[in-house]
Amino acid sequence: MKALVYHGPGRKAWEEVPNPAIKDPTDAIVKVEATTICGTDLHILKGDVPAVTDGRILGHEGVGVVTEVGSGCKNVKVGDRVIISCISKCGTCDYCKAGLTSHCKTLGGIGWIFGHLIDGTQAEYVRVPYADNGLIPLPQGISAEAGTMLSDILPTGYEIGVLNGAVKSGDIVAVIGAGPVGLAAIMTARTAGAATVIAVDTNKFRLDQSRDFGATETLEVSSGQDVAAALRELTPDGLGVDVAIEAVGVPSTFGTALESVRPGGHVANVGVHGESVEFPIERHWINNLTITTGLVNATTAPELLESIKTGAIAPEKFVTHRFTYDQFDEAYNTFSNAAEQEALKVIITNTH
Repeated sequence: MKALVYHGPGRKAWEEVPNPAIKDPTDAIVKVEATTICGTDLHILKGDVPAVTDGRILGHEGVGVVTEVGSGCKNVKVGDRVIISCISKCGTCDYCKAGLTSHCKTLGGIGWIFGHLIDGTQAEYVRVPYADNGLIPLPQGISAEAGTMLSDILPTGYEIGVLNGAVKSGDIVAVIGAGPVGLAAIMTARTAGAATVIAVDTNKFRLDQSRDFGATETLEVSSGQDVAAALRELTPDGLGVDVAIEAVGVPSTFGTALESVRPGGHVANVGVHGESVEFPIERHWINNLTITTGLVNATTAPELLESIKTGAIAPEKFVTHRFTYDQFDEAYNTFSNAAEQEALKVIITNTH
């Protein structure tokens, strides 16, 4: 089969590799129908994730059809059309039972293994460990594009942003960063009952798009602007927002989130940070803030599927660009230059 293979920082290749095979009784093999590219894949290509070694097949999202199952699979069967969860989990360890599947002890304390510690989904076929837990049935009528968004970005925005941020009915929520994960937080914050959702970004295209995802206000950031002060001014009493969801992953946006919430508010950090941030505790100890971080557990996919069925959310809105498997380079170039290309999520379809 063919797959997109990592060969060290800045180097990848669409090349012939051996087909995956069942290794453990709980494995399944899935023929990938559609996949996508995540910001994490770009970090890997920059050399930011040293655990990813030369020869690793990239990708951790997708939809496909089960072609083979191990003898220990009880729920998954050949022919099932499934969502491939970005998080693998045994389902029986203490962390899995507690809902922290992203830290599955059986897998060594990390549930994100696709395209990281084992071969991933940017391939014609993929081996899925603990398939009964890592594959989610894709209901009839739900498109492959919508299903692929449930592999990672929608659960991430919802779980790490909205749920960790304890968004409730009537809240004023600021989402700092209107990229795909920020838009996922915007979309699901509205369904959680937020009365006002303010999208914050430097990119006008993303801000314009955010309205279609549920943003009620937008704030276009300009150089030198006090963004936190501008957010406080958008609240009725000037004290700040109830919840600030940080979806960028740089020190300045984390600082903005801290400074924009009211006393008793929540800061939900979703962004992946590559350097230290400051927490001026001498100012904020008195403010009764709750600050959360996290890696997605992807346990809410069934709940999000129900929201799709009812029409409460429409994840196909994320897809702005479509490619086929012979266009992986174009897809990466587009996603790597998302602002210039006006790209949110790309879909790459296996036509073989």
